[in-house]
Amino acid sequence: MLTKRVIVCLDVWNGRIVKGINFLNLKDAGDPVESAAAYSKDGADEIVYLDITASVENRGTILEIVARTAEQVFIPLTVGGGIKNLKDIETLLKSGADKVSINTSAVENPRLVKKASEEFGSQCIVVAIDAKSVNSQQPTVNRKDNNLLAKKWQVYTYGGRKPTGIDALEWAKKVEDLGAGEILLTSMDKDGTKQGYDLELTKTISNAVNIPLIASGGAGNLEHLYQALTKGKADATLAASIFHYGQYSFKETKQYLKNKGVLVRV
Repeated sequence: MLTKRVIVCLDVWNGRIVKGINFLNLKDAGDPVESAAAYSKDGADEIVYLDITASVENRGTILEIVARTAEQVFIPLTVGGGIKNLKDIETLLKSGADKVSINTSAVENPRLVKKASEEFGSQCIVVAIDAKSVNSQQPTVNRKDNNLLAKKWQVYTYGGRKPTGIDALEWAKKVEDLGAGEILLTSMDKDGTKQGYDLELTKTISNAVNIPLIASGGAGNLEHLYQALTKGKADATLAASIFHYGQYSFKETKQYLKNKGVLVRV
């Protein structure tokens, strides 16, 4: 049985950590390098940096942060945001990232996932999927045969601003076939709400693929992490606010999960 991971996400904007609700209303949450070093010392399994400005003129900022982090932090570091081609991936990996996370460019150019996994190895390539429900909270009924219609989620790109019309479940299967080594799945409906992960979404995608899945969006307490790893069948949980504002430490998080029977690194 593989160890479950607890990952902290740091959204980076203009060299600072920010946090919002449903991808909006951003607030400053500290220095990324200092925070990453502290989380590593406290027991985080991995760090994820998401460069939410991700424009060409700001690329140098995140590269500097990645390089400084790699000097101080010795747990896996994933970086995402604004990655458009193989050169961007190579530059980030050479700067100190262990993995890169691709979202928009993967949707617009699926061959990038295949070429990147072949060039750098699947273990380096994470495909981020921002998914939002396209039907009501309750499953609808097909009047012809009275069967429940399965709930569906749509993939969004450009930081959750652009609906693509792509079914999240089918996209997850495709990126696995293309060579992605991992999926970072964010529920846009739950992001920043602290109401818990979308367990139905997470379980649906996890059951459909054979690569590790990281659940993201909605962590408000330690029970939410436990549910994502068990009921949601996620391989890892990603959270931000509960760690950034000192609500929980990684040590107590890991101990809580261990006491509940989850295999974690402590």
